[in-house]
Parts: sequence; structure tokens; C-alpha cells
Amino acid sequence: MTAQTKWDCIIIGGGIAGLQGAIQLGRYRHSTLVIDKGTGRSTLCRNYHNVLGWPDGISGPELRRLGRLQAEALGVRFERDEAIRLASKEDGGFVVETKGSERSYHAETLLLATGLTDRFPNLPGLERCLGLSVYVCPDCDGYEVSGKQTIVMGAGSAGAAMAVTLSYWTDRIVYVRHEPERAQVSEELQEQLKDKGIRMISVPLAEVISTEAGEFRGVRLADGQIVEGERGFIAFGGNEVHSSLAAKLGIERLENRHIVTDPRSKMTNVPGVWAAGDVGVHSEQVTISMGEGSQAAIWIHKELLKRTSAARQACLT
Repeated sequence: MTAQTKWDCIIIGGGIAGLQGAIQLGRYRHSTLVIDKGTGRSTLCRNYHNVLGWPDGISGPELRRLGRLQAEALGVRFERDEAIRLASKEDGGFVVETKGSERSYHAETLLLATGLTDRFPNLPGLERCLGLSVYVCPDCDGYEVSGKQTIVMGAGSAGAAMAVTLSYWTDRIVYVRHEPERAQVSEELQEQLKDKGIRMISVPLAEVISTEAGEFRGVRLADGQIVEGERGFIAFGGNEVHSSLAAKLGIERLENRHIVTDPRSKMTNVPGVWAAGDVGVHSEQVTISMGEGSQAAIWIHKELLKRTSAARQACLT
């Protein structure tokens, strides 16, 4: 446990946005603490294909490992814990309480990089394919299914919309509609599926078929039917945006629970609190998360300088 009593900035979330923000703040020589529970979207992705400088891809866990080493070399500290409560202080700072510690942490500023969790069923074989041959984001990885037999595993209109989107890259698509009794497909999307020649199978999924190395081969359905494929996408809808901590501070959120920030600075409507990455409002990409982490850190630095200057002026007077 670190002995630091008050930090210039506490970053909640040690994923890609949080790590990039930590590196930037470390380079400004601000005292920075990252509170990270150790799991998230990036821990599941076995290969990011669209990151500058990594033409053959890099896994989420490896990117996190390298990012932490880089941040630690700059003096950033890490705590493996989960933030469960935030509160404002009368002096303008913040208090962070965690699940695994009896003490609280104090900070001048906060960066929320808590991300989101994709909803998908616990299908045997699925997780070992994520980021390698089964994907979640068409903007990140639609290119990977170019011309390939692709199975969209999804629910309702979310899965149908994904299948239509992927028709930009391939005309060999099958949509397996999981949860057929509870998740409906709109008539408009049904027409679009027909127009695109996309077959929809309304039978629950039972298993993802793949090699031990994570190469997708298809799916087994609840009725025993096997649907072969070369690549897969998941789109079940109902992803969980981890912004409940923000709500406790009165931070503005959209109806889908994404945090609203100033587009220039990434600061929320609560002074002293910033948000970056998938918890915010944008296309959910690792490269955008990196950019937002740096962007937020730059404006956190400006704010910390302003507060330091104001404190010195107050001492002089």
C-alpha cells in the first residue's frame, strides 16, 4: 500500500485510456495513482489489428503490461483494487473509497476511465477467439472479415444491424439470432437482411467451434446444427457502461449511461473530473481511447497548474 496521502490525480481504470492518461501525467511529473481492478474489455482482446506501429497486432493484456511498465518508470503508482465510492471535498478535491482497502484516497483531480463490458453469453470456445477471429467493433475489425464467410452471433436488432454493417466488407454473412423469444428484429432490419442476402437463423447458440489457437471455425446451435464460418462477430446489445461512480458525483450522462464530456478537454460537467475511453461518448476504439487519455491528461495538467498558481498567489496576499 502506498504511503501517499494526496495525489494530483487519481485515475480510476487501468485500461488503455487510463494508461495513456497516466503516462502523460507522469511525464508532467504529477503525482498520479491508478486504481485498477485488473479486468476489462482490453483484457479479453487477444489481438488489436488497427494500432499504429503494430501491423501484426498486439494483444490487450500485452498492451496493458507495456503501458503499466512505461507509466511506472515515470513514477505513476498502481493499486489493484476497485473504486466503489467518490465524494467531493470542501477544498475542491475528491475522496475515493475502494472495495479492498479500509483507507480512502484523496486527489486534486480525477480521471474516470472505467470503460464498459460487452454483453455476450457464456459460450464454450468464444473467449479464446476474441480479437483473433471473433470481433466486437466493425470500425476496428470489419476489414478482417473481407470476403470471408462470417457469422454474426447476436440478439434482436443489435445483431441484425451488425450483419447489415458488415455487408460492406463481405457478402457471405449468416446471422445467428440468439435469444429468439425475447429479442425481436425490427421489420426494417428484416427487410435490409433480405435485400443484402443475409440468412437469419433464429436458434440459440450452444458453442463456438474453434482451434486451440483461437481460429474460428463456426458455431454449434442448440438444436445440434453446425454453421461453418471463417470469422465471427458478436452483437448482443445491452452492454454495461461503467459510469455509476460518475452518477454519484452528479456527472451528466446520456440515457445509455455514457458520460458527457467537453469535446476539447474531456472534462465532465463537474469541475476537476475528466472522463476518457469507452465510458464516454464516441466510437469505441483502442486508438481513440489512447487519444482521449492523453487529451484529458493535458487539460488536467493545465488545471493543476492553475490551482498551484492560485494557491501561491493566495499565500502572497
